[in-house]
Amino acid sequence: MSPQFSYPTTPQQDVTDTYHGVEIKDPYRWLENPDSEESKAWITAQNKLTFDYLSTITARKKIKERLTKLWDYEKYGIPFKKADRYFYFKNNGLQNQSVLCSLKNLEDEPTILLDPNTLSEDGTVALSGLSISENGQYLAYGLSTSGSDWVEWKVREIDTGKDIDDHIKWTKFTGTSWTKDNQGFFYSRYNEPKEKTKLEDTNYYQKLYYHKLGTPQHDDTLIYDRPDEKEWGFSGKVTADGQYLIISVWKGTDSKNLVFYKDLSQENGQVIELINEFEADYSFIENEGSMFYFRTDLNAPKGKVIGIDINNSSKENWQEIIAESNETLEGVGILNYQFVCDYLQDAKSAIKIYDLQGDFVRNINLPGIGSAGGFNGKKEDTETFYSFTSFTTPTTIYRYNMVRGESSIFRQPTVDFNPDDYEIKQIFYKGKDGTKVPMFITHKKGLNLDGNNPTYLYGYGGFNVSLTPSFSISNLVWMEMGGVYAVATLRGGGEYGEEWHQAGMKDKKQNVFDDFIASAEWLIQNNYTSSQKLAIGGGSNGGLLVGACMTQKPHLYAAALPAVGVLDMLRFHLFTIGWAWGPEYGSSENEEEFKTLLAYSPLHNLTPNTAYPATMITTADHDDRVVPAHSFKFAAALQNAHNGEKPVLIRIETKAGHGAGKPTTKLIEEIADKWAFLVDNLNINMV
Repeated sequence: MSPQFSYPTTPQQDVTDTYHGVEIKDPYRWLENPDSEESKAWITAQNKLTFDYLSTITARKKIKERLTKLWDYEKYGIPFKKADRYFYFKNNGLQNQSVLCSLKNLEDEPTILLDPNTLSEDGTVALSGLSISENGQYLAYGLSTSGSDWVEWKVREIDTGKDIDDHIKWTKFTGTSWTKDNQGFFYSRYNEPKEKTKLEDTNYYQKLYYHKLGTPQHDDTLIYDRPDEKEWGFSGKVTADGQYLIISVWKGTDSKNLVFYKDLSQENGQVIELINEFEADYSFIENEGSMFYFRTDLNAPKGKVIGIDINNSSKENWQEIIAESNETLEGVGILNYQFVCDYLQDAKSAIKIYDLQGDFVRNINLPGIGSAGGFNGKKEDTETFYSFTSFTTPTTIYRYNMVRGESSIFRQPTVDFNPDDYEIKQIFYKGKDGTKVPMFITHKKGLNLDGNNPTYLYGYGGFNVSLTPSFSISNLVWMEMGGVYAVATLRGGGEYGEEWHQAGMKDKKQNVFDDFIASAEWLIQNNYTSSQKLAIGGGSNGGLLVGACMTQKPHLYAAALPAVGVLDMLRFHLFTIGWAWGPEYGSSENEEEFKTLLAYSPLHNLTPNTAYPATMITTADHDDRVVPAHSFKFAAALQNAHNGEKPVLIRIETKAGHGAGKPTTKLIEEIADKWAFLVDNLNINMV
């Protein structure tokens, strides 16, 4: 067991806010500025304590070596085709970033089109979006530095592999979509921020632009903006026939959106409002002339497919093509002039094909119980590609013949383990209010249910995000060490449609925490583990989950790993894109929502002189989505409140952000630290 800890001194300041007549102290407000000299000194001291401690755990070296060995296998992305070329990503094994390859024939040796590993010595410049012109001549690609959400776009000639002068800046939360004539693309951007505070300042007033190749950004054409609606964001997509620009209008993280369109065949075509109420989610699938197809949850919480003829677009004329079913419709595409529908059945993939009239054609037989993705392409394509993965199946790429209905393996990785040594099961337990909640449990075969197995319980529970089976070297190493890996698919996610999502939002957020607590109790009651052997983890909204559950039931777990978490529920809306989470969480500016937020905000529910679980908070100094102030303030308050022998530490990654694009070297180091922390605090005997 770890020795007693002497934590760095964290000064408290006399800062008090008044919310609806209630005074709330915020003594660590000064940590909201990560660039002050005081904050830098605090970060250095905390990291020294954390890394000095981790270096004393003898198992860490062995864990890192095993992670590195297993990680070193070829990984492939899903191929896609533009003009006469195929494109896909490949990672040789330990490359920090995957490489974009192109080839004319799938049997050919691929050529490297873009290698992000050459853009920085430490792999902290990552590809963050790409779009290829219809003629296959140009690649527009976005780059993110040190994990930032800010993305800069460049354009590369595919034949020569050289960049041209085009350079787009100040974009976030956008892709690019080329016009049919290959002369330019649409994208969305924000106003240029202040350099010193660009990682904290709020992001409002996104605008949709058109960029013409060979021209400077300041000459780009403004397509649409709404100065009267600062929270609106815009996503522009050109239809496959090139005639229309579909504009999806989003407002924060609410799954409800608007849909506008612009006829690109008209020189001065106006933006037309097709759907102008935030009442449901509408995901554009494809068009057949004036008939636009959408996946929507309007009066169908689990999703359906509708058709809207824009020449006769009043709601009473909308057509239901594929009705809502018992499964959750996650996504839809059109291939071989058929709908390919991606369903979730109890958080597992099921792929079904329908004709354009909505009649069922067949199921796509998947290799097993797991998660499938891909099925991209044009409506006339007769072949496509998809990926399949499960907790014990590394991501394998399949080629699918839409005419014959046959799958064949395109790329299958070789990983140094035997999947037959492991067992996967899905159980259903009852939440606090009796709701049936699924949980996946994976471990080595022959597990002895004696209540003494180290168990890592993972969850998310928010933003309509579905947790489905996937392969992870990190989790494999945990299970090799004798650990149980459990994933609770909580309310707030998207596994059972919009009703399941809404059951974990705003004033119902406590349902998510109750579901997670109930999953921990089920694992203990069924002798998988005990409170002395149970660790909980999650990131971002999952970091909030861990923070809330460890403050509500501190004695239920031996260890907690909240990563890049939303932990100050009263001030999250004041930084970068935090305001956008209002539809999910509510806001402290609203009196009733303030009461709900205060009741579970991890930062505000720490109790003095309480023995909390061994905790390692993880965050990054460049996280401009969930700013590190959340983790900084929570760590300071937790160390102040904690009265126990177990360590409560914070691990602060440098030159990293919220997680996307993190280089392989940093991932392996972080996972080695995480498992070493649990080895020490769950008393795991490393053989």
